[in-house]
Amino acid sequence: MQINSALQSIFDNFDNSGKLFIAGSRNVIKLFDYEGAVINVKAFKVPNWFNKIIYNYFRESKAKRSYTYATLLLERGIGTPKPIAYYEEKSIFGLEKSYYVSQHLEFDLMFRDLVENNNYPDRELILKQFMSFCYKLHQNGIEFLDHSPGNTLIKKENDSEYSFYLVDLNRMIFHKEMAFEQRMKNLSRLTPYQDMIQIMSKEYAKLSNEEESLVFDTLWKYTSEFQYKFYRKKRIKNKLRLFN
Repeated sequence: MQINSALQSIFDNFDNSGKLFIAGSRNVIKLFDYEGAVINVKAFKVPNWFNKIIYNYFRESKAKRSYTYATLLLERGIGTPKPIAYYEEKSIFGLEKSYYVSQHLEFDLMFRDLVENNNYPDRELILKQFMSFCYKLHQNGIEFLDHSPGNTLIKKENDSEYSFYLVDLNRMIFHKEMAFEQRMKNLSRLTPYQDMIQIMSKEYAKLSNEEESLVFDTLWKYTSEFQYKFYRKKRIKNKLRLFN
C-alpha cells in the first residue's frame, strides 16, 4: 500500500523514537503523534529464515492480515481500533520488518481485569454485554482464533453501557456461518472460572435460543480441555528449563 512520508519516517526511526506502550517477547508497540492524533504502531518480530520465505511468497504477513481483518471487522460492525496502514520491508531473503498501524484507543479495562478481579465494578453487566458482542461476532461467521483475556479492550460509554474492541487480529477465520460447537470452543480461552462461565452461558443461551444447560456444559467442557492443555504445556516448559 502507499505510505506517506510521515509514516515512512516513523517506520525508518521506529527503534529510536515514539513512546513505548508494550514491549512483548515477540512484538513491540509504540505510540506516535500523527496528523493531530495518537497512533498505535505494532512492530512484528522479524521472522526466522523459513517464515521469511513463507510470508514473502505463500502467505500474507501478520501486518497485512491485521489491516485486512480490522477493515473486515469494521465493515461488519465489530469493534476494533481503526486501521490506518501496514508496512513491509523485504530483502532477497524474504520478509524482514513489518508494521501495523491503527488509531490508539483509550480504554478503561481489558477482559483480563474481569478474570483477575471478581469484585470488579459492573462485572456481571460487562460480562452480559460482552456476550452480546461475542454473539454478534459469531453471527457474522467470525472465528477469532486469539480470543483470549488480553485481546479485548473495553471502554465505558456511560453508567450502563460498555463497548468492546478486538486487538491482535492476525489470526481469524471468516465462515459463512458458525456451528454451535465452534462457537463454544471459540469462547473457551477467556476464563477458567466457573462463576464467569455461568453468567456468560446464561446470556449466550438467551441470545441464541439454546438450552442454558447445553451452553454451559459445552462451554465448560471446552474450557476445561483448554486449561488442562495450557497448564500441561506450561509444566513441560518449566521442566525443560530445569535441565537447561
